[in-house]
Amino acid sequence: MRSALPFLVLLIVHTGSAGPACSQSLRGKATYYWHSQKTANGERFHPEGMTAAHRTLPFGTQVRVTHARTKRSVVVRINDRGPFTRGITIDLARGAARQIGMLGEGISPVEMQILR
Repeated sequence: MRSALPFLVLLIVHTGSAGPACSQSLRGKATYYWHSQKTANGERFHPEGMTAAHRTLPFGTQVRVTHARTKRSVVVRINDRGPFTRGITIDLARGAARQIGMLGEGISPVEMQILR
């Protein structure tokens, strides 16, 4: 029975850590955009919307983006592809950028939490 104990503990640890995607948190840099265009998923872009572009997250993914300095956050929905600038992780619509206080900065450090 002793030999089963480490396996049992490993199983409990694994089960406990295997939660939903909402536990995933990433740090990076954000920019924002406002030019009217068609998004990669076919929607019309709304500059004041709560949407964002990301290179790999699936369309429809909800992400909480928190500005590292202001600590203000906004929940955005991924509906576009990008950013295509090296070192930038996410492009926010201007409305989302305004909510977290990054309009005057251009590039801002952020933390992103995938909600669903």
